[in-house]
This record gives sequence, structure tokens and C-alpha cells, in this order.
Amino acid sequence: MSQVQIGERIPDFKLPASNGEEVALSDYRGKKVVLYFYPQDMTPTCTQESCDFRDFNGEFARHDAVVLGISPDDIEKHRKFIGKYELPFLLLSDTDHRVCELFGVWQRKKMFGREYMGVVRSTFLIDEEGKLAQEWRNIRVKGHIERVLEAVGELGED
Repeated sequence: MSQVQIGERIPDFKLPASNGEEVALSDYRGKKVVLYFYPQDMTPTCTQESCDFRDFNGEFARHDAVVLGISPDDIEKHRKFIGKYELPFLLLSDTDHRVCELFGVWQRKKMFGREYMGVVRSTFLIDEEGKLAQEWRNIRVKGHIERVLEAVGELGED
């Protein structure tokens, strides 16, 4: 499976969600989707990023955009994360990294001289027709949500 490209329709995928259901990307056709990939629940940077999305969730909703988070964590860990930080959006579980690979965010990483495979923190904006409108790869959290929100607003101004 090749990596998604800007302007292309994203192949539909289905993942288990924190609400106990299977969620497909096609369930959100007609809405903008902000899909953010993060390495792990309950870690400091992932918590900050998720809480930033939480704090701006109303702004995204005003632009008819849905926020979805994806990590390799299982549903139970997602539920604890949502409960602890009152996250108002679904977290999807990609334990086999299939969707992470589709978006090219499952990559070799290095920390303290040790190499391992993991998620590279990235965000993707998908338009109402299911096409990739914009991407932010290997992001830094500070100021990121504001850039995504601005792009969501601009997407509706065509």
C-alpha cells in the first residue's frame, strides 16, 4: 500500500474506536477530518497535544471539522486517557500499524542510541470528499493546533 498524497482520495479504513465501535473514515464524508497520529497515550508530549486539540475542539466543530486521534495503543488505554483528560473526541486504535503505514508515519526512530519502530507525530487534514488537503509531519506541539485550525478555516473559504 502506497503512502497517501495531497490531493488524492484517502483509501477508506476502519479502526476500533474508544466508544467501542468500529469507525470508518467514510463515516465522516461531508465533514472535514483532522486526523492526528501520536506515539502513545499518557506521555507528556502526547498528553499536551491531545489536550490542545481538546481545548480547541469547539473551534474545529464551528468549521464543521471532526478531530480523531490515532495511536498504536489499545482501546482500554485510550479510554483511560480520555477519562483522565476529558478528551471530547474519539481515539482510534491502530495496533497493527496498518493506517500509520498508509500515512507514512510508522517509521524507524532513535532515542538514546536505540533504534525502534514508532509513530512520527503528524497531523492530516482531510476535506469533505475524503481527499488529503494538507499535512504536517514530524511536528512540534507548540503552536501546531493553531496552524491546523487556520488551515481548516481556509479550507472552507474556497
